Formats: sequence, structure tokens, C-alpha cells
Amino acid sequence: MYRELFDISPDAMIAVDSGGRIVRANAQAERLFGYVEARLLGTGIDMLIPAHARGAHQAHLAHYIANPHTRSMGVGQELTGLRSDGSEFPVEIALSPIDAPEGRIVVAAIRDISETQRARQALARARHDKVMAQIGQLILASPDLDDAIARIPTLVAEALGVDASAIVFKPIMRERLQVRASFGIAAEGATRLSELLNADLIAHLAATDQARASANNDALREAGFASSAVIPLPDLGAPASALLALSRESHRFDHDALHFLHSVATTLASTLQRMRTEEQLSHAQRLEAIGQLTGGIAHDFNNLLTVISANLQILEDDLADRPDQLESIAIALRAVGRGAELTRKLLAFARRQKLSPRACEPAVLLDDVGGMLRRTLGEAIDLRIECPPDMPRVFVDPGQLDTALVNLAINARDAMPRGGRLHIGARIGEIEAAKATGEAKPDRYVVVSVRDTGYGMTPDVLARALEPFFTTKEQGKGSGLGLSMVYGFVVQSGGHLTIDSKLGYGTCVELYLPVLAADASAPEPLATASTNAHGDETVLVVEDDADVRRAALAFLHSLGYTALPCADAAEALRTIPQHPEIALVFSDVMLGNGMNGVELAEEIRQRWPALPILLTSGDERSAHSGGAFELLRKPYRREELSAAMRRKLDPS
Repeated sequence: MYRELFDISPDAMIAVDSGGRIVRANAQAERLFGYVEARLLGTGIDMLIPAHARGAHQAHLAHYIANPHTRSMGVGQELTGLRSDGSEFPVEIALSPIDAPEGRIVVAAIRDISETQRARQALARARHDKVMAQIGQLILASPDLDDAIARIPTLVAEALGVDASAIVFKPIMRERLQVRASFGIAAEGATRLSELLNADLIAHLAATDQARASANNDALREAGFASSAVIPLPDLGAPASALLALSRESHRFDHDALHFLHSVATTLASTLQRMRTEEQLSHAQRLEAIGQLTGGIAHDFNNLLTVISANLQILEDDLADRPDQLESIAIALRAVGRGAELTRKLLAFARRQKLSPRACEPAVLLDDVGGMLRRTLGEAIDLRIECPPDMPRVFVDPGQLDTALVNLAINARDAMPRGGRLHIGARIGEIEAAKATGEAKPDRYVVVSVRDTGYGMTPDVLARALEPFFTTKEQGKGSGLGLSMVYGFVVQSGGHLTIDSKLGYGTCVELYLPVLAADASAPEPLATASTNAHGDETVLVVEDDADVRRAALAFLHSLGYTALPCADAAEALRTIPQHPEIALVFSDVMLGNGMNGVELAEEIRQRWPALPILLTSGDERSAHSGGAFELLRKPYRREELSAAMRRKLDPS
């Protein structure tokens, strides 16, 4: 009876004995595989199976013969047949064990599902395209990209018909991946999943070809997922990030599913990069606006300090025989010094402080800073400093770099009240033209990193970390200028600063310092002069602030000079030809309307090239004039003014 059913079946029917040899084939099998029955009989079934699948088939056949039962194969899987012409085609197979006169045989009903598979693939691809369009629209239209990203795992899981999906990433200073957004995973499941996604998977993500990433991970099987696809996100800012799709069914992810996941991963990575770029642009614009504001405030404040300092010093001379009064004046002058230091920090943030750069060896500099920090930080902080001895030199102000590193170390210590690890290291880094953004110019850098295991920052705190006067410390325990000063110093030095931090996971600040150019040279140090050196020359004082002008005149008169006052550049240019006895022009840089001090100096150099010029300012933007004119920083002491006057009037 089975022979009649065998022959009239609409499917290809092939009977195989326990040794895997074909003992019967119907006409449909002849047509499907391209062999006549006589050619098939006695031949191993492997001839109808592609070479790449024969090993697995032999193992399956041996297991099936030992445990025979009726079953279907190929539904939800990819089984392939091999025709006589060498072409392969997808099949579904139903197996049935039968006891025949010649012994137990296995009958396979084989169906070509090429058209069915193509239709199924077309439907799946149409569904994938629809979801990709939804994701694109969601990202473009959503006012909150974080919310849009949080919804992507749901769309992915629904498009593929799988149990769960997640976006994972590796936070800084953490050895395990964290779940950023997920679908189909409860809160406790997300915690369990993050525990299972260990360093092995991180290494897999870092080493895997992003165009082919797919894995069935043992850790995920532990969580109950029989199959998984792990697609690294091609994101330069976070190489250990991935999109996961998880299923409780085996062999759930075919070529089309992986292609869809790659498309989503690429879109997701582009979105993350866009978010990062927009945040950087917004941050840079905000800092630039604050920098301009703080620079102007510092200039005005320094003018006030100049007036206070000058009058205190004059009173100091008048009250030389009153020790009790001199003590009060000294206290006030120290307060002026603290005010000047505050404005220097403001100018550092505004990138306008005067630097004295020179060639520095990173290894020597970090070693010196390490010795000082070990005495400062205390035994609760495990300080480690690593710097390769062959690190190239950088061209920076070593004092400002020391101050920056000390500021960062103190911040790290305050974030670790119960102790912790602080690592300061140096490495070579390079920003390629394709990756350059904003202040991160393409160049070769020495990257000095300061990494701690402290509290870390929330996203809101991190977004404002570089703003001056912003601090999370208690009142009286911080001015909020430490990080902003570091930022200003690094950018003015031609470098770049990055901060990575997450609440509970510590903070890492990296200073990108340009490698010293072969033809770079350090500026010559200024010569010094004797304290309060007097003179009898005539000096033209150009200052738009009346109180500051009077203070400068008083200083010069006390030093023996004849001083002529002018309120602006136009008045100065009229006065000079009327007084040929003028031996030097002492001008503020900021002169209100009309020419500024630098422009006035350039005009004087054109008309009277032999006339010396000394500039002063509370805002050192004139330092960017190419160093053509010496600049005296406000607030200045009388001995500093005296020394600067003699340098200009008595050139060696």
C-alpha cells in the first residue's frame, strides 16, 4: 500500500535505509532532483545535499535512525537540496519511519519551497522597509532623540517577530556592558542581561567585522534566548556598543533579518553621532558666549582693581610712619591680589590669559606633578602615574599645565571622600580630518588623561561642567572655576578637552596637547629691572577710564616722570606732534570708541617709528597681536610699571 501512496504523492518521495542509501524514489523526486530512479537507487542520500551541509546531515541521520519519529523539517529553517546540474534550492522535509519487508526505512517527503520562500522574503522585506521608514520618521520628527532611541528596540522586535531587543553600551571605567534601552526584558531581566554581557562579548564587539556581526552567545542562552544577533554600532565615540535581537527559538535570524538589523544599527549610530555633534555645537556656542561675557567682566574688574591697588600703594607711601595703618593697607592689597587671581581664572576660561609656553617633556612634568600630588591628596587616594619615556614633547606653559592637573586631581579627590583610584597617564593620539569637530582640529596630540573612580556626574551636571561658577560643592568649598580654567588653558594652547562621566562610574578628563612642531621656539624671557626705578622722561598716558588714568598718572609722578593724560587715541595722535619731548606712550588696549590701543600703537609706529610704546590691559586679547608690543597686565603694581618703563626706555 505504501508503494502506491509513494508513487501518487504530489511531493518528491525518497526512501532511505539505515545506512543512508536510497532504496526508493518516485517520479516527482526524479523531476525535482534531475536524476532517473535507476541512478538514485543504492546511492547515498548525500548526493542530494550540498557539500557544506553533509556533515551536519550525517550526524542528524544517525541520531534519527536511533530515535525514529515522524517530524517536519525546514519550517523556519534554511534546508537546501542539490540538483544534478549543481544548483541549490530551498526545501521543506517531512520524515516518517516505516517498517518494510526489507527492514526499517525512513521516507522523506520533500517539497521545493522556492516560490513560497521568495514570497515570504518579499513580505518580510516589505515589513522591514516599513519599520525602517517608521524609525527614520521617528528620529527626524521627535523633539527628544533620547525618547526616540528608547522606542527603537520595540520596533525592531515587532518587525522581526522576536521576543526581545536591546541597545547596549560600555560606560567609561566599567568592564561590563549596560542596557540603554530594551523591549521584552523586565527591569530585573535587564540587570541579569547586563551581568551576562561580560568582557568576552565586549571583546567580540571590538574585534568583529561590523558588516557581518552575528552571534549566538552562550551568555544569552543562559538568559533563556536560544538564538541572538549582535550587531556592533559603527559609532566612533562608543566602539563597544551594540544592537541586540533575541529569540527563544533556535535559528531565528536569517540573512534578511541580519540585513535589517544592520540597517537599523547604521541609522542608530548616525543618530547617536548627530546627538553628539549637536551637543558639542551647542556646548561650544554656550561656552563662547560665556567666554565673551567673562572676558568683558574681567577687563572692567581689573580696571577697578588697578584703581584700588594704585591708591593703596600711594597711601602706603604717605603712611610710612604709621605701622598700624600699613597693616590695614597690606590686608587690602592682599585682597586685591586675590581679586586679580579670580580675574586670571576668568580670563583662562575666556582663553585670554597670557601664556608662557615652552618645550616640555611630558614624562618629567607628570613625575614632578605626581610628587606634589602624593603629598596633597593623602593616603586614601591610590595615585598612579603612567607615561612612556619616549613620549614626544609638547609646547605649553608648564606652570598652567601643572595648575590644570592639580585642579583636576583635587576635583577627583573631592569626588572620592572615602578614597579611590586616581590614574594620570599620557599617550599618543591623533584626530583625523574626517573626525575633526569644532575645537578638535586634525593634528597629532599627546593626550594627558586624569581618570578617577569617584561619584561621577549626571548628564545635566556634565553638560554644565565647564561653565564658570557652576559647582556642585557646598557653599564656600569651591568657586566653580577649576574645570573652566583648565578648558580655557587647553584650548588657548591649541588643544582640545573631553570629559566622560556617568553617575556612579567615575570621571575621565582628557587634555589633547599638540605635539611640539620641529621649528617651534619658545619666547625669550623679558628682562627685569630694579624695583621702583625712577626716571625723568615725559610719558603720554592714554586711558579712557578717568579713575584708572589718574592712578597711572599718580604712579608715574611718584617715580619722577612727567605724565601727559589723553582720553582716547584721537587725542593722543593730536598731542604727540605738539610735544616732541614725549619719550614713551603708555596706552590701555580698550579705549572705547575709535581706535583701540593696538591700532593706536600701529599708527604711532608708522608715523614715529622711534617712539617706544607700552600697552596695558585687564583683558589680554592684545596678546594675539603677534607679540609686536609689550603688554603690562592689570592690575599692576608700581614696581611692575617701573620695570616695564625702563625696559622700553633703556633698551640694551
